[in-house]
Amino acid sequence: MIKHIFLIAIWVMSIIAGAQEIVPPPEYIKSILLGRQENQQYIPFVPVNGTFSLSFDDLQADEKDYYYKIEHCDKNWQTSDLLTTDYVTGYASEKIYNFENSFNTLQDFTHYQLRIPNSYTRLKISGNYRISVLDEDENVVFSRYFVLYESAVDVGVSVHRSRDVQYLGQQQSVHFIINNKNFRIDNPSEEIYPVIVKNYNFATQIKGLKPQFFRNGQLIYKYDKETAFNGGNEYLNFDTKDIYNSNSTVARIRQGEDIYHAFLYLDRDRSHDTYTYYPDIDGNYVVRNINAENQDLEADYMYVHFALDAPEGEDDVYVYGGFNRYLLSDENKMTYKPETRHYETDILLKQGFYNYTYVVKDEEGNVDDIYFNGNHEETENTYFVIVYYSKAGSYYDRVIGLGRGSSNQLH
Repeated sequence: MIKHIFLIAIWVMSIIAGAQEIVPPPEYIKSILLGRQENQQYIPFVPVNGTFSLSFDDLQADEKDYYYKIEHCDKNWQTSDLLTTDYVTGYASEKIYNFENSFNTLQDFTHYQLRIPNSYTRLKISGNYRISVLDEDENVVFSRYFVLYESAVDVGVSVHRSRDVQYLGQQQSVHFIINNKNFRIDNPSEEIYPVIVKNYNFATQIKGLKPQFFRNGQLIYKYDKETAFNGGNEYLNFDTKDIYNSNSTVARIRQGEDIYHAFLYLDRDRSHDTYTYYPDIDGNYVVRNINAENQDLEADYMYVHFALDAPEGEDDVYVYGGFNRYLLSDENKMTYKPETRHYETDILLKQGFYNYTYVVKDEEGNVDDIYFNGNHEETENTYFVIVYYSKAGSYYDRVIGLGRGSSNQLH
C-alpha cells in the first residue's frame, strides 16, 4: 500500500548497533531543545568553537539533580575509541547547575538550561556527538545527537527537479560540490564521506556517495536518482502563544481543572490536493507565550487535541514533527474513532508555534510521510550536506564542512 517510504526503522537499528542507543525521554521530560539558535529555532549543526545549548523541562517540578555526559561518535553514530581528553578540555560529564521553577503556570515544571562551552567543558574537535542527561544514580534519562563541524572545505548545495520520468513533479534531487583547494585530500573516494539530511531530520539521510568528477580542487556530486528525496508537502502548523483567544489554527482553548486544552481545527487528507505554498519552519517549533516576559518559565503546558478526517486503515497513524525529534511513540500515535470517523489524539505540549504532519507506519516499521500529505516538487525543504573526512590511519572521523541548500531556489 505504501508507495514511497523512508526507512526510519533501518536508521534506528543502525544506531542501536552502536555502543549506546539513542534514549527517548520519559513522559515527564518535555520541550527538549538542543543546538545553536538560529531565527529562534535550534539546529543540531554547530561550528567548532561555536556555542550551543541544551534545555528541557521536568514536569515533576522537584528540582532534581541532573548531569550531562558528552561522547564523541564516528560517522555512523557509534561511540568512537577516543579518550575523553582527546575531544574535551575539562570534563565530559558534569552537573547541570542552571535550573529554575516555572511561575504563572497551571502546570508546574522545573526548567533546566545548559550551555556549551562552559567553565567545565569545552569541545576541541569536530565530529558527531551524543549528549546524555543522567540522574543522580547515573541512569540515562534521555540522549540527543549533534554535529560539530569545521570549515576546512566549502560545500555548495543546489536543489533540482528530478529528471526521473516516474517521479516528475514529485521529487527533488540534491547536487553539491566540495571545494577543497586549500585542503589536501589524497584519496577522495575513500577519505570523503558525505551525508545529506533533509529538514534537520536524521532519519531521512542519504550517505556514502562517491564523487563523480574531479575539477581544479573540486569534488563534484551531480547525482539524480541517488540523491532524490520526495518533495512531500509543507508542514501543518498551530500557534498556542495566546491562551485566551482562538486563531486560524486553533478552534478553541479551554481551561481544565489543572491544565489547559487546545482543540485544533479538523485536518483532512491532502494527498490529492494541488500544491499550495505557505511558509513553514521545516518541522521545528518555537516556545512562546504572548503574555510572558520569560518564555522559558512562563509558557504553560496544554493538551493539544489533534483530529484527522480519514477512513480507517490497516497501518498505524502518528502525529509527526520536531517536537519529539520525529520519533514514533504511544504518545503521538492516533486512535481511530468510529463515531466521528476521525483519527484523534492529544499531546501535552508547551505553548508556542509548532510544525507537524501525519505519517503512517506499516507492520515492518516503514514510515510513509506523504500518504496523507501528497508529494510535490515545489515544496520548500532545507537540505544539509555533512562532509566527513577519514584519512587512512586517522583515529576519528572529522567533519570538515557543512553545506546548506533550499528548494526555494529549485533548478
